[in-house]
Amino acid sequence: MSGEQITIFDTTLRDGEQSPGCSMNTNEKLEVAGALVELGVDVIEAGFPIASPGDFEAVQLIAREFGSRTTICGLARCRNEDIDRAWEALKDAEQTRIHVFLATSSIHREHKLKMDKSEIVQQAVESVKRAAGYCSDVEFSPEDAARTELDFLCEVIEKTIDAGATTVNIPDTVGYATPSQFYNCIAHLKKNVPNIHKAVISTHCHNDLGLAVANSMAAVEAGARQVECTINGLGERAGNAALEEIVMTLRTRSDYYGCDTRINTKRLFPTSRLVSTITGMQVQRNKAIVGQNAFAHEAGIHQHGMLQERTTYEIMRPQDVGFSGTNLVLGKHSGRHAFRDHIIAMGYKLDDEYFEQIFADFIALADKKKDVYDADIAALVEKRIGDTGDAWKMISLHTSAGTGSIPTATIELQYKDQEPQRDAATGDGPVDAVFGALERIIGISARLRDYQVRSISVGKDAQGEVTVEIETGGRTYFGKGFSTDIIEASAAAYLKALNKAVAGAGQPTPARPETV
Repeated sequence: MSGEQITIFDTTLRDGEQSPGCSMNTNEKLEVAGALVELGVDVIEAGFPIASPGDFEAVQLIAREFGSRTTICGLARCRNEDIDRAWEALKDAEQTRIHVFLATSSIHREHKLKMDKSEIVQQAVESVKRAAGYCSDVEFSPEDAARTELDFLCEVIEKTIDAGATTVNIPDTVGYATPSQFYNCIAHLKKNVPNIHKAVISTHCHNDLGLAVANSMAAVEAGARQVECTINGLGERAGNAALEEIVMTLRTRSDYYGCDTRINTKRLFPTSRLVSTITGMQVQRNKAIVGQNAFAHEAGIHQHGMLQERTTYEIMRPQDVGFSGTNLVLGKHSGRHAFRDHIIAMGYKLDDEYFEQIFADFIALADKKKDVYDADIAALVEKRIGDTGDAWKMISLHTSAGTGSIPTATIELQYKDQEPQRDAATGDGPVDAVFGALERIIGISARLRDYQVRSISVGKDAQGEVTVEIETGGRTYFGKGFSTDIIEASAAAYLKALNKAVAGAGQPTPARPETV
C-alpha cells in the first residue's frame, strides 16, 4: 500500500441514531451533520428516508444544506418504494448516494426473508439497477455478510457490481466476525470476484464482541478502501466501529497501513462532545482517543518518562485530536478578541450571534469561578448548541432544603412566546423537588431511569455536568445540563429531556425493521 486514502462513511445519523434513546430531532441532526462536514467525512449517511416523515425531512434538509460539500447518502431496503423515497429525499444534493441492502446469510434467508438464493440475487440486482437509474453512486450491502457462505457472497457481489453498484459494503451486522476471519473474507472477494476492481470494497462492523475496530482495520489491511463508522462508536446494541479510533489508527500507524483519511483530526474531540451532548450517551473516561483519561498519566514512572520525552508514553498529542483538558486559558478580565481567538484555536466556528451568546455565558461563568478551562468553554459551546429548538425555557429556579425541613423547588418556565408559568413541588431532596416542579408545569409524568453527575474540570468551583435518562410514553429520552450549581445543572438536564419528550409526543418510533 502506498499512501492510499480511506473513504470515511459516517452513519452516526442513521445507524448511530438507532441506539435506544439516542433519537435526534431534525435540528439536532442538522447540527451533527454540520459538525461531520467540518470534520471532513467523505460520506454522511443521513438517515432511512422511508422509516418516518421525520427521517425523510432530516435527510432532505441535510441534502440541501450540505450536499455540495460532501456526499449525502440515504438508506433503502431492496424495495422499489424505499429506493424511490430515498431519491426523493436526496435529489436536491449535488453529491448523492443511494445505499441499498438485502440480507444474504442462510439464517436470514430462511427465517426472515423466506427467500432462496436465486430470489435474493434477482431482487438485489433489480434494486441496484433502479437506484443506479437515479444516481451514479450506488452502494450495495449484503446484510449479515460475515455469516454468509463465501461462494454465494461472491455471486451476489459480482452481479450487483454488474448492475451498477460502485461500492460493495461487507457488513458484520451482528458483530460475529474475528479479525483473521474478516481479513480472509475481504481477501477472498478480491481474489474470486472477477469485476471487484470496478467497485470500492467497504466494511461495516458492529461491536458485539468488542472487535468492530479490529475487524475494520483487518478489512483495510486486506484491501477495503471504505470504512463505515460512527462518532463515539454509537449504535445499536454494543455499537459500531468508532470513527475516531479508525481515523487515529490510520494516522498514527501510517507506517504499517500505508493509508490515511482526509479527516481534520483536531475536530474529533469537539465532535465527540457534541454527539454526546445531543444524544445523552456519555463517553467513558477511559475511551480511546476522546475519553477524559485518554491523555492522563497517573503512574509515577509514566510521569517521569513524559517529563523526559513525551513519546515514551504518548503515541498521539492531545492537540492532534482537539482534546479539551484542564489547560488554564482565560479569566473574567479576558476580552472579546482573546476569547474569539481561543474559541477558533479550539476548533469551533461560530457565527456572530452564537459567539455573542457564548461570550456572555463565559463572562457569567467567570464571575462564578476564578479560573476557566478549555473544558468549561467546550461545555458553554455545547450548551448553546443543544438549546436550539427547545420549546420550554428556564426563567428562574429556587430551591430550599436542609435538615428538618421539606425540600421545595419553585420554578418559572416559558413555553415559546407565551406568558411564563410558575409552579412548585416538594420531594425527597432538592433535585427530586426540581424534577417534580418541571413535570407539573410541562404536564408530563416521567420515570427517572438514570442520573449521573461528574466534574468537567478541576477545583471546588468546577462546573458540573449532569446527565439524565427518563422514560415517558413508552420512549426514552436523554438530557444533559451544565452549571457550577449541581441543582441548576440537574434542572437543565431534566428540562432538556422533557423538551425532547414534548417534541416527540404524537410521533411514533420510526419503524426500522432491518439494519445493515
